[in-house]
Amino acid sequence: MNSRTPSFDDLDRKITTALMANARTSFAEIGAAIGLSATAVKRRVDRLRETGVITGFTATVRPSALGWRTEAYVEVYCEGAAPPRRLAEVVRNHPEITAAMTVTGGADALLHVRARDVEHFEEVLERIRTEPFIRKTISVMVLSHLLPDSPEAGATQAAPE
Repeated sequence: MNSRTPSFDDLDRKITTALMANARTSFAEIGAAIGLSATAVKRRVDRLRETGVITGFTATVRPSALGWRTEAYVEVYCEGAAPPRRLAEVVRNHPEITAAMTVTGGADALLHVRARDVEHFEEVLERIRTEPFIRKTISVMVLSHLLPDSPEAGATQAAPE
C-alpha cells in the first residue's frame, strides 16, 4: 500500500460499490452507470488498487460445496501479553482459520474456523491449543447464517483432504 493518503471521491465510491456487488462487472458497464468511459474507470480502479483501497477480487463459494460443513468462532486467551504478530504467525499455519483478529474484552483474539466436521474442528482446536502461550480457548459453533449473503457466510478456499 502506498504511504500517501489516497483521495476517494464520489465516483470512486460508486466504482467500489459496483465492484463489491459484482467484481466481474466490466469497466464499460460501470462507466455507463456512473457517466465515465471504460478507460477512465480502469484508471481509477488501477489507482484504487495501487493505493490499497481495493485489496483484491475473489469469488465467494458456498462452504459446503468445498467440504466445509462445520464452522465456529474461537476466543483465544493468552498467557501474558502475546504480541499480535506472534498470534498472526500461529494462525497462518492453520488453513482452517479463515479470519483472525485481536479484540477488546477478556479474550486476546477471535478466530473464525471452518472444518469438514466436528471431529476435524476438534483436531484444529487441539492444534491451536498446543501453542505454549495459549492459556485457554472458548468455542461457539455456528448453527446458521442469519445474513446468508454476507462474506462470512461464504468460503474462499476448499477444505483440506
